[in-house]
Amino acid sequence: MRTHIVKFIIKHPHQPVMAVRLKTTSSQYVAARARDPVFEKFMDKYKHLVKVIAIQDLILANPKNPYVSLEFLSRLSQKLHLNRGAASFLRKYPHIFHIYYDPNKSQPFCRLTDAAIEISCQEAEAINASLPLVVDRLVRLLSMSSSKMLPLRGIFKVWRELGLPDDFEESVIARNSDLFQLCDAHEPNTHFLKLVDGSCINHFTAAVENWRLLECCKQDCSVDRMEMRYSFKHGYPPCMKLSKSFRAKVKEWQSLPYVGPYEEMREKKKRSKFGMMAVEKRAVAIIHEFLSLTVEKMVEVEKISHFRKWFGIDLNIRDLFLDHPGIFYLSTKGKRHTIFLREAYERGCLIEPNPVYDARRKLLDLVVLGRHGLFNDENKPRDLFSCKEAELQEEDSDEDDDFSAP
Repeated sequence: MRTHIVKFIIKHPHQPVMAVRLKTTSSQYVAARARDPVFEKFMDKYKHLVKVIAIQDLILANPKNPYVSLEFLSRLSQKLHLNRGAASFLRKYPHIFHIYYDPNKSQPFCRLTDAAIEISCQEAEAINASLPLVVDRLVRLLSMSSSKMLPLRGIFKVWRELGLPDDFEESVIARNSDLFQLCDAHEPNTHFLKLVDGSCINHFTAAVENWRLLECCKQDCSVDRMEMRYSFKHGYPPCMKLSKSFRAKVKEWQSLPYVGPYEEMREKKKRSKFGMMAVEKRAVAIIHEFLSLTVEKMVEVEKISHFRKWFGIDLNIRDLFLDHPGIFYLSTKGKRHTIFLREAYERGCLIEPNPVYDARRKLLDLVVLGRHGLFNDENKPRDLFSCKEAELQEEDSDEDDDFSAP
């Protein structure tokens, strides 16, 4: 969102900007944002976990032979962003990867350690145990689309974020034919996932509405209940200075009525100031609900952008996140833009964890562990790596710089 005050923004990066368009590039707008040290520290660790998961998926792709050659991984080093090569990366995480030499094939191979396999099984079990929740998430996602339909390739992009099993086409879609239907598109090898029965949409309540209800029911609630009707929970980075004018704009935005994520847009909003603000607020509500449906309350911007037109969002999504720093946090660590639902986190951990998240967090603990504790209990994950203690561990050397939007 851009105006002529870009020089002021660059000179004062901690001053918040809301509902103002900047005449500058996306990379400059991203660079001018206020950093949150808690999320940045978390992403310093998580960016390595993303690479670990990518290699783990390659190893587990063939259950009969769960291993890959180092030669194969070396060819994928650039794609996997392994700047120092595959072998160097694997050796950094001996609690996750085991390198061995196969004399019959005369080359080194890599497999998962027993600890990593155990965590992978725990995650799979947690996903299978939560299949009813998975179905509900998918129905809600489709319900936010104006056509009640989404491209299947877009869902493949976020299958892990939604906690879907890797065979979700069979285990979720095919087994719930009363809810889902795969339709052919006009393009070859392209399919759409359609919601067959939309009668349940009227019963859906957005996550932000549940928060409003809880806030209003608190005995010490000092906020007027009418003011809470269209409000979103806000929290800001500790270094962010909130001016009086900014607070006034937030208060005005909070009280603005909007069409919820599960409601139909019956008429196009007028191109007035308040009409545009209402359209923007609906877009915020849709993204807020999308993030609420994910397992870890976070997703890459590139992935969520695949749903922009299907959700009727005619705005720059990256700018939308930057314009609402009290609701979302954008990190650029690890050569990717990652968006967090700020209210879902406290001190780098989910406030309300779930079994799938817990299993993934154990793998992150092994990433943080690095080469430490090699002789402790044969590579088994230790309980001492909780959120607090993980923060005290020595941070891994950074292979990547912050990544700005092109």
